[in-house]
Amino acid sequence: MSLIQMLHDKLVFNRRINGLYKHLTEMLSDCDSILDVGCGDGQLSGMIAQSLPGTTVEGIDVLVRPKTHISVRQFDGVQIPAQDNSVDCVMMVDVLHHTDDPEIMLREAQRVSRRWIVLKDHTRNGLLAGPTLRFMDWVGNNHHGVRLPYNYLSLKQWRDLFAKNSMKIDQWNSNLGLYGMPGDLLFGRSLHFVCRLNVQAGRLAKSA
Repeated sequence: MSLIQMLHDKLVFNRRINGLYKHLTEMLSDCDSILDVGCGDGQLSGMIAQSLPGTTVEGIDVLVRPKTHISVRQFDGVQIPAQDNSVDCVMMVDVLHHTDDPEIMLREAQRVSRRWIVLKDHTRNGLLAGPTLRFMDWVGNNHHGVRLPYNYLSLKQWRDLFAKNSMKIDQWNSNLGLYGMPGDLLFGRSLHFVCRLNVQAGRLAKSA
């Protein structure tokens, strides 16, 4: 692990987790069951589970770590091992840009979820957005052995992808404040978002 990666884990990781916890919990507060796809060690999901009594939270990941904060099953990174409409919400935090085709996993989440997909990812918009995102991705994930295809979409590409699959944006927040000042001036900007997608709208559209 490089010095930069050690400093990231020590100074940035917990602040980021706490910030995401706040934003995501608000979007998940009405869910009885949550599947966290690409959950890592499950620290974030574990915090959410503690704040939502009665909500079942499980995780799946391509790489199952030796110690996890929630129950985690391994999967192939393509097909979610769950039945259709089997959970209230599928959550994916910084997962889709690690895939070659984000639409494949997004459609799998749509298949499994009864109500919502809660998504945190990046928008490749703004000055030097691509190189900045690649740097953050490498610092945060390379030493964990996470695959890094650096597949970042622009805001327009995200919106086109949602529309193509009949997913309606219910909530959208790109003002996350994950790094504090002055870090947000460089690493925040418009590079991050969390959103909640209504999957029921898509099913109604397909059955019409």
